[in-house]
Amino acid sequence: MQPQLKEGIDFYYNEDGYVVLTAAFLLKRGYCCGNGCRHCPYNYEKVPEPRRTNLLAARKLNNKEKG
Repeated sequence: MQPQLKEGIDFYYNEDGYVVLTAAFLLKRGYCCGNGCRHCPYNYEKVPEPRRTNLLAARKLNNKEKG
């Protein structure tokens, strides 16, 4: 039996109503799934190229804009 996910800790809903998994949840899961999750703490290691490079560049740009 899997533990119940907690909103705000394990996931949240984005502006379009989709479930977005948090980095905390993804770290507990323990691996990159290769889907390009928004908060992937594993630097998208299993996402195929060229998408992986594009995701990393977008993350870097987003972090730069935030501060």
